[in-house]
Amino acid sequence: MRSLKRLIGTACMAVMALLLCAVSPVAAAERTQLPTHRELTAALDAVCKAGVNNGAIFSPAHMWAAVVDRIGRVVAVTKTTGADPWPGSRVIAMQKANAANAFSNRNLALSTANLHTAVQPGGSLYGLQHSNPVNPAVAYSGPTRNFGTAQDPAGQQRIGGVNVFGGGVPLYDQKTGAVIGALGVSGDSSCADHVIAWRMRHALGFTKIPGGVNKTAYGEATAPAKGDDNIIYGGGGFGHPTCGFGEKSVSDLPSMNNFPSSK
Repeated sequence: MRSLKRLIGTACMAVMALLLCAVSPVAAAERTQLPTHRELTAALDAVCKAGVNNGAIFSPAHMWAAVVDRIGRVVAVTKTTGADPWPGSRVIAMQKANAANAFSNRNLALSTANLHTAVQPGGSLYGLQHSNPVNPAVAYSGPTRNFGTAQDPAGQQRIGGVNVFGGGVPLYDQKTGAVIGALGVSGDSSCADHVIAWRMRHALGFTKIPGGVNKTAYGEATAPAKGDDNIIYGGGGFGHPTCGFGEKSVSDLPSMNNFPSSK
């Protein structure tokens, strides 16, 4: 009888493990490939659900998310399940992903939130936002009923675009430290977009990046980590304005680990 109970207990634990794997967006260790549409959707839904404090206008958040590869091709576009995100945010999500990929490398991760102040008139990167325009033939082609699905017509095409407010973060091969693409989200305030992208990246298993500009040497730094690509509320040449929806109350963002820099 005791052996039977032990056998049943072992079987139950195995079933539970399989169920957890089924609902988890991805394995969290040593991610080396970009997420699929299904994985991206699962991570977006988990981060945007009601009760999660993203400093957002909406709860649950109504969002679009997109991933591009290293040469800027759209890998996946999705939206929160059952929600009604702003239609214009689909293109913005792809644009943010493109920008974070385009201006990050093995030595420095730049989120789109890091670009806001630098591209203003008189800033060190003024004009950057006009440098790589969105390709309208990719952004607006195909049947709208497929937007956000695994058959989104932007898939496998280069979208272009440079967005200069929060919501785009680069993605790195967790073994080699090479940039393999980027994630972009849009559908709320730009501050909440950044928080959601940051949490999604971590949930998808991309937990390491190289150094970023979020450190005291460049002005103010935003917790939880220093020297990463987190949003910088306030001063410094890479700062971002607050949005006024409680984003500064978000204190439980996961920390990112840094790769050793390659000089």
